[in-house]
Amino acid sequence: METTQYGRIVRDGLWENNGVLSMLLGMCPAMAMTTSATNGFGMGLATAVVMAASNLLVSLFRNYITQEVRIPVFILIVAAMVTLVDLTMNAWMHELYKVLGLFIPLIVSNCLPLARLEAFAAKEKPLPALMDGIFMGLGFTLALTAIGAVREITGSGTLFADASLLLGPAFKFMEMRLLPADMGILMMILPPGGFLVTGLLVVAKRLIDLAAGKEIQMGGAHSVA
Repeated sequence: METTQYGRIVRDGLWENNGVLSMLLGMCPAMAMTTSATNGFGMGLATAVVMAASNLLVSLFRNYITQEVRIPVFILIVAAMVTLVDLTMNAWMHELYKVLGLFIPLIVSNCLPLARLEAFAAKEKPLPALMDGIFMGLGFTLALTAIGAVREITGSGTLFADASLLLGPAFKFMEMRLLPADMGILMMILPPGGFLVTGLLVVAKRLIDLAAGKEIQMGGAHSVA
């Protein structure tokens, strides 16, 4: 694969084909686990690790996985990676593990990892597949962190609150208070706020793409600025 194609993988994962803001996949954790930037960051990274490892394994064994059983095999591989991440977080990031709770095992049912296995990893060599998993996962992390940041700032006036508790002492520098506590809008950290902020960020990305003259793809329909 040429360098330009690797660059395409990076751009697709982080922006042009972002799992949340472009493909609208993984919306359950995007809504439920983004009450703060810290939660969104932790959930995104857990998903990114699962995607990178699953993509690599599927690519390595792609010639041995038949078309008839590929979906069950993909789900089994994702489930195995999720189990490893779940046990690892429980052992070394227990506070974050308690916050994310059920949504870590539910990565198995997240459409984004399975979509990338079917569309990319099962057809490409290991290195491109690994890169696709990493950058699609990082794009997912970026989207969840952005949604969480907007909701947290407008709802609580803080940014990356409890990062040192959930992620470890090294993340203490990220904790900030940007607005007085009494200026927060409660709705923003409740479920309606998740829908509102996600919708606004999706629209903002579309407007940026339109301004840049890019082709927009959503739900199978195409439009060109």
